[in-house]
Amino acid sequence: MQDEIFQKIQYILAAALGVERNEIHPESSLTRDLGAESIDFIDIIFRLEKTFDIKIPSGELFPANLLNDDRFVKEGKVTALGLDELRVRVPYLDVDTFSKDPQIHKLSEFFTVQMIIAYVQDRLAKASKV
Repeated sequence: MQDEIFQKIQYILAAALGVERNEIHPESSLTRDLGAESIDFIDIIFRLEKTFDIKIPSGELFPANLLNDDRFVKEGKVTALGLDELRVRVPYLDVDTFSKDPQIHKLSEFFTVQMIIAYVQDRLAKASKV
């Protein structure tokens, strides 16, 4: 099942980002490796919803809205409280590695293909239990 999900995500990202499928690996960073920009995340979410027939609530996969809260970001860095909130809201994100240098502008570098795979797998598993 994971291979099938990964292949579909490869197609989605190739179409949304204009990259070749063979450039897309589970460990690929959407921004650093595949050139995604913030506007691309909206397109990616739309394509994921359509392909997998799921609804992705705002901020659940890519936590942009969370980071506008002064409790979670101070002086350009995500606070300890913000890191805890990321762990809860985005459990697929590698918060432990990000926390070593939690500069807000670096957060999107941790949005990986594997994060999307894990998110979609979880959503599909929950949907099948309903």
